[in-house]
Amino acid sequence: MLVGRGYGSSGSGYSGSGYIGHSGSADRYLTEDEVRELMREALAGIETAGRRIIVILPDGTRTAPIPMMFRIFEEMLGEKAAALDYLIALGTHQPMSDEAINKLIGITAEERQSRYARAKIFNHRWDLPESFVDLGVISEDEIVAISDGLLRQSVNVRLNRLIFDYDHVFICGPTFPHEVVGFSGGNKYFFPGISGPEVINFSHWLGALITSYALIGQKHTPVRRVIDRAAAMIDRPKLCFSMVVRGESLAGLYIGSPEEAWEAASDLSSQHHIVWVDKPFKRVLSVMPKLYDDIWTGSKGMYKLEPAIEPGGEVVIYAPHIDEISYTHGHILDEVGYHTRDYFLKQWDRFKDYPLGVIAHSTHLKGIGTYDEKTGVEYPRIRVTLATGVSRERCERLNLGYLDPASINFDDWRGREDEGILLVPKAGEMLYRIRQN
Repeated sequence: MLVGRGYGSSGSGYSGSGYIGHSGSADRYLTEDEVRELMREALAGIETAGRRIIVILPDGTRTAPIPMMFRIFEEMLGEKAAALDYLIALGTHQPMSDEAINKLIGITAEERQSRYARAKIFNHRWDLPESFVDLGVISEDEIVAISDGLLRQSVNVRLNRLIFDYDHVFICGPTFPHEVVGFSGGNKYFFPGISGPEVINFSHWLGALITSYALIGQKHTPVRRVIDRAAAMIDRPKLCFSMVVRGESLAGLYIGSPEEAWEAASDLSSQHHIVWVDKPFKRVLSVMPKLYDDIWTGSKGMYKLEPAIEPGGEVVIYAPHIDEISYTHGHILDEVGYHTRDYFLKQWDRFKDYPLGVIAHSTHLKGIGTYDEKTGVEYPRIRVTLATGVSRERCERLNLGYLDPASINFDDWRGREDEGILLVPKAGEMLYRIRQN
């Protein structure tokens, strides 16, 4: 059964048994009372009294009304359940501090110690081998079928063992177009959200082979099939609260299995989060909000614009507050740099021992292109320039362009779409695509 409500430009986004849906204009958003009604209906059919429940949440790099959802979970289940705890799906992002966690869920340090003292909130410790439990193996034959023959290998599936201390596992997070899987959300909160490195590296490399350019904003992809197959190994009841967020407002909430909730949310996300343009841009200034604190996360300013930039064009990632490439993987990226997929594939013996997830990120930021192995010359389709706190010297070592952020005047970029110049004031969530005539 799927319980949900969403507002988009046309249609309800999903139809099926048990679904509550409405269509409406693009500026109609859910009220908190409507959210409570949906959550009350969904939770009424689940035995939660005396049960242990863990809720998987996104970290601070995702826009979502997590404070509201946290409040409602606590009001509806906090006293009823034997335990109501939370696990932050970091993937391989840095652990969140107590201060950052309090901001994420919208409470003060005093409230966390008093009113919400029963709730335990955990960072996913991807960096500790003892965090994981083996769930099984996706066989080589399955991988060949799932990947459409791109890869031939088996994949070990490991997941944070913490969730197996609970009776119910809830997922609560937003869905957006995504560079690796097509659309985020659903089982992606397990893999890579709280998974071991095997599925993370495999899925990201599979996405890199297909390319972000081809995957992003596509609904059913080989990477999604890998994630769903791995999630099928989790032997706990799962319930997904899949949100579609526009700005600071909630356009849709779908509650059901991770697969069906994601299915509905991705349909609505495609209405809200894709900007269709008539012709490609020459230059784009992607202004990154402070929720992205390194290039690893801030690269979304490139991924979401790449399909709408003409060959030879440029995307400038503007983020003066970012002075690190990746807090987790920066030392590896300093060695390999940023390159197109073909640069790595045609020199595979040189790079095969590096983490595939890091190489995948490198190709995603650099974009599609070619590499001439005879001349050693790389030909990226577009240029990627950083206007950040990362120095010119480091940008050049990494094979990226550099622009002094102090030299940028927004007025030089504003209102010039007809000239092929675009300013995106809050980049990272809206996907830009060229309309096909």
